Amino acid sequence: MSYYKRNLPHYQPKGYYYFITTRLAGSLPREVVVKIQTQMEEEIKVIPENFNKKYTTEKFNNIRRSYFHKYEEILDLAKYGNTWLNIEKIAKIVKDALHFYDEKRYNLICYTIMPNHIHLVLYPIVERNSVSLNSRNEGSNDKIKTINYRKSGSEDSLYIVTEIMQNIKKYTAREANKILNRTGQFWQHESYDHVIRNNEELYNTVNYILNNPMKAGLVRNPADWKWNYVNNKLLV
Repeated sequence: MSYYKRNLPHYQPKGYYYFITTRLAGSLPREVVVKIQTQMEEEIKVIPENFNKKYTTEKFNNIRRSYFHKYEEILDLAKYGNTWLNIEKIAKIVKDALHFYDEKRYNLICYTIMPNHIHLVLYPIVERNSVSLNSRNEGSNDKIKTINYRKSGSEDSLYIVTEIMQNIKKYTAREANKILNRTGQFWQHESYDHVIRNNEELYNTVNYILNNPMKAGLVRNPADWKWNYVNNKLLV
């Protein structure tokens, strides 16, 4: 199976793009996280069992997306914890780490580095053959274009996205702590990851990420945010 659950659910099948969010440790108070998570789980419990699978999956994803935005609104206010990613040297460490693995472990579609969290979209490189997002539905008009990918050393990993983020977070935490002259946890242990299922969702997600600094009141135009990136060649 490509699913596991710690505090957050993680479903990581091969052959998909992923929307990922990771945040600094302490950027959301535990009581806030527990409250939102409890509310979400209560809503999920009332989804009818043994009902139409498409309906239940869509309902689950809508609930999860709704509560993700509640977390996001609090993160954008940056009222809790540290905003170490506002430090240019630290933001550059994160930027360089994201690009270092590009075309090695994944194809990097876009990202934004916010003061206390980052969003990104990537496609893990796990197969040698051409892979399309909706490979089981080749006749769909909603299919993302086919791209050729090289093999990765992590091709047998069930949780490829978790592995990628662990590597990035481990390195960036160590280097950032050197700058801060501190030890201890830098990132929150878990990252939020979400499978992007179709072309429309991919474009909506990219726009959401690039507009995040403007939505948070940091700039007037997404193009003015230094820590925004998008590879438009992979969106053609």
